[in-house]
Amino acid sequence: MFRGRRMTVFHLGVNNCFAVKRWPLPEDWAEICSKELEVDLVQFSFDLMDPRTTEPALSEMIAQTTDALRETGLTVHSTFTGLAAYSSNLLTHPNPGMRMDALDWYARAIRVTKRLGVKVTGGHVAAQSYPDYMSPERRVYLEGVLTENLQYLSSLAAHEGLEMLLWEPMPLLREPPCTIADSKRLLKRVNEGSGVPIKLTIDTGHQCTAGVGERDNDVYAWLRELAPESPVIHIQQTDGKGDRHWPFTKRCNDIGIIRPNDVINAVERSKAKEVYLMLEIIHPFEAKESEVLEDLKVSVKYWEDYI
Repeated sequence: MFRGRRMTVFHLGVNNCFAVKRWPLPEDWAEICSKELEVDLVQFSFDLMDPRTTEPALSEMIAQTTDALRETGLTVHSTFTGLAAYSSNLLTHPNPGMRMDALDWYARAIRVTKRLGVKVTGGHVAAQSYPDYMSPERRVYLEGVLTENLQYLSSLAAHEGLEMLLWEPMPLLREPPCTIADSKRLLKRVNEGSGVPIKLTIDTGHQCTAGVGERDNDVYAWLRELAPESPVIHIQQTDGKGDRHWPFTKRCNDIGIIRPNDVINAVERSKAKEVYLMLEIIHPFEAKESEVLEDLKVSVKYWEDYI
């Protein structure tokens, strides 16, 4: 669903990470999205189907997913990494063999994205180890390696018919980019000679980085300056002190800092033409399923009233 507001066209959808371990079958999460949440846009979490799933299970899950999408009328805007990938160092692992392994994982993610009929993929791509981050020489070296690998993946994405790669800024200095200046600098660098464009996915809960200035911990500064380079924005409620992924319930809104009007105004001030707002709400695994569903419904309705 979308609404036009002056400068920017806004689309609202959900990241289906809420379904991980609860509703892993495509027909279940697709029905929840279409019938209960009443959205028509989804971002697909690779926590629900790892790109390295072996055959014939991989082909079966892809077929079940495309069938469920067709039957419910849902559209997957993009595929995205989840908590499983975020638990790894990936493209800046200190061991070169592990970096090669991560590169293979992302290459498979691109190919699975194509098989799903989706044109965009991305997510968290790299975390430096603490010893590497503390070494200026290693930091410079690994940034070069990361740049080269992302350019390779963008060329592969172009070959596979994708349109864009997404790179999510994270709230740790060891997980670039995590500042506004670094985001601008690294985007420029990785897009020199790349295949498809590499863009950002700003998350409204990631501006809680220790050791940076006030501007870099201001979500609205990020949106004003970088929304044109972030065609997808992850939406979560947070208190600004941690990466909370709270829902937009009254209890969370009372202590949260994310206000829809402020988000919308900041994006419009950036002169972004079109933005996909994807609710990325993550409950504890111990939460009751009824609570998860109710929080999601409330959150979708809350944002619909603004856009």
